[in-house]
Amino acid sequence: MQTHPVTADRPQHAMTLLAQLTDLHIREPGQLAYGRVDTAEGLVQAIASISRLPQRPDALVITGDLTDFGREPEYAHLARLLEPLGDMPIHLLPGNHDERDPLRRSFPRHGYLGNGEFIQYSVPVGSLQLIALDTVTPRSPMGNLCSKRLDWLEAELSSQGERPVVIAMHHPPFQTLIGGMDHYGLQTGARELEAIVARHPNVERIICGHMHRSIQVRFGGTIASTIPSPAHQINLDLSPDAPLMWTLEPPAYALHALPDGGRMVTHMAACGAFDGPHPFR
Repeated sequence: MQTHPVTADRPQHAMTLLAQLTDLHIREPGQLAYGRVDTAEGLVQAIASISRLPQRPDALVITGDLTDFGREPEYAHLARLLEPLGDMPIHLLPGNHDERDPLRRSFPRHGYLGNGEFIQYSVPVGSLQLIALDTVTPRSPMGNLCSKRLDWLEAELSSQGERPVVIAMHHPPFQTLIGGMDHYGLQTGARELEAIVARHPNVERIICGHMHRSIQVRFGGTIASTIPSPAHQINLDLSPDAPLMWTLEPPAYALHALPDGGRMVTHMAACGAFDGPHPFR
């Protein structure tokens, strides 16, 4: 677990922009997820969409399930797919489909990944602090937040004073009412996390993955959310006994915008190239 202090000579921004992708599920070149989903092409389109933004994001965070099986050839493929972003800072965190050690070996220049038991870190992004929490339980689709991880978060939040904070994690710390996914959700630590966040009103957002859908909830005095995948989505069915299924609904990413001295605003944007924009006449 690593902490990176804010440098005093950071250039001032009128607005800090943090782009978020999640649940890439990258496989080895040429392989399709479920025999149908080209997850690599989904990421290509997502990166192209982010690159077309009128304002360049200060950083990109990818909230887990970077690959489908956590294999080094998959991470090598991911690294190549991210190259078009150039020198944009990219912050990775693991999901339940990832493996910590192959991830670290495959991204040796990403020193924030550390070498400890968990992949947790705190990095400045413009005028905000991005704090990544590791919810992974080895060899399980389910997530957990133990006291060690939560104690680190409490200490890190306390060190930030009034600086705006975004907490990134893979498993959402709330029930989504999609029963099949909630079964594979965060098993421990959600209540303790909410109590910690409630003590720190500078937490602007808790941004998560895992769900392959856009979902928002009030949590600890802030907003916790999940976003769609650039690949496949989870079927929206709130029946408690609904079978867990995937769909090819439109892919998307999030853009979290923090104006200096203002409140964070989050935009959900579709991946792909579309007709327009056109002037209103």
